[in-house]
Amino acid sequence: MRELKELFKKEWLGYFYSPVAYVFIVIFLFSTVGTTFFLGHFFASNQASLELFFMFHPWLYLFLIPALGMGLWAEERAQGSIELLLTLPISLAEAVLAKFLAAWAFVGLALFLTFPMVFTVLYLGQPDKGVMLTGYLGSFLMGGAYLAIASFTSALTRNQVISFIVTVMVCFTLVLSGWGVFVELLSAWLPTVMVELISNFSFTTHFMNLGKGIVDLRDLIFFFSVMVAGLLLTALVLEKKRGNE
Repeated sequence: MRELKELFKKEWLGYFYSPVAYVFIVIFLFSTVGTTFFLGHFFASNQASLELFFMFHPWLYLFLIPALGMGLWAEERAQGSIELLLTLPISLAEAVLAKFLAAWAFVGLALFLTFPMVFTVLYLGQPDKGVMLTGYLGSFLMGGAYLAIASFTSALTRNQVISFIVTVMVCFTLVLSGWGVFVELLSAWLPTVMVELISNFSFTTHFMNLGKGIVDLRDLIFFFSVMVAGLLLTALVLEKKRGNE
């Protein structure tokens, strides 16, 4: 456990030594504000809620999270530093978990820095604070799920661009499968049971429930399941490649 904490600390602090981290935060903050106020027409909606703010998160994460996670393992493999990392007195599972948790905590920091949106809504009216809290929880969990997929694709290749593209494609499929317009199209061709089954594997479906203030255990299990599966696959890929590099 001590080794995991040390690696987590190293990875966490490493983000602040790189200009990429600050670029990520700036782009994230500007994109969330831009989509909320300009695409979502926040003031024209006359609603003191963060519904429009959270509505765009699945689409923003679709590009921002893969960009953050594409170097988790691809960069280590390209530079040859993965051998050094894996010789440390820490298990492969702990190394995968530490790097993931550090990146996820960084996503949480970026999300926390959107707190002016909360103050804005509180100033304009009397929103349901519980709904805002579950919205942030859902966004944080969804970010972790995106990141776990990015970790897996990053372990598959030395090329960060390939990791980025594959992660975007996988996450886009998982977002689209629960998107209202796509679900309506599927309803015209498939039985209701099949449509519901497909939408149950969507980030959109589970995130929207939390965004409405509905804390359903199934939604929490879904996001944690994606994270666990992504990290297990990451560890399996790295274990298989360790003897070949």
